[in-house]
Amino acid sequence: MTSKSVLLDRVRPAAEQPLLRPGVDRASIGKLVREFYSRVRKDGRLGPIFAGEIVGDWEPHLEKMTDFWCSVILKSGDYNGRPVPAHLKLKDVTEADFDIWLALFRETAAELFAPEIAAVFVERAERIAASLKLAMFFRPGSAVAPSNAAGSA
Repeated sequence: MTSKSVLLDRVRPAAEQPLLRPGVDRASIGKLVREFYSRVRKDGRLGPIFAGEIVGDWEPHLEKMTDFWCSVILKSGDYNGRPVPAHLKLKDVTEADFDIWLALFRETAAELFAPEIAAVFVERAERIAASLKLAMFFRPGSAVAPSNAAGSA
């Protein structure tokens, strides 16, 4: 092992492990997805955004999201999509919408799972939301430089 690979092993985070707990399976994750999106669809802000993107039959989207969450939680490898490009095309979404999304997700996970299991779902959802927000809203060099108040008289 080279010194470079030793250094990389120290820096590289450990891979997430699947959440292997009784009651955490495709059926329970599918229930979470369906209940969560039922709440999203009823939400005054998020509902219209989703309705504009998913017209008609919601089942294909719900199955895709179940695959996604099974991959996130169980490490099943069921999901083969590309979430960032899918979200980049959404022009009506704001950063604040992610707070609504997370609140609904937290609420749903807390109602369906024991606290320690819900916490894993929520922690991963928070990281996903942070990643999507960075991809959608962060623009390097777009920050406005502070004015030089001391230099103006």
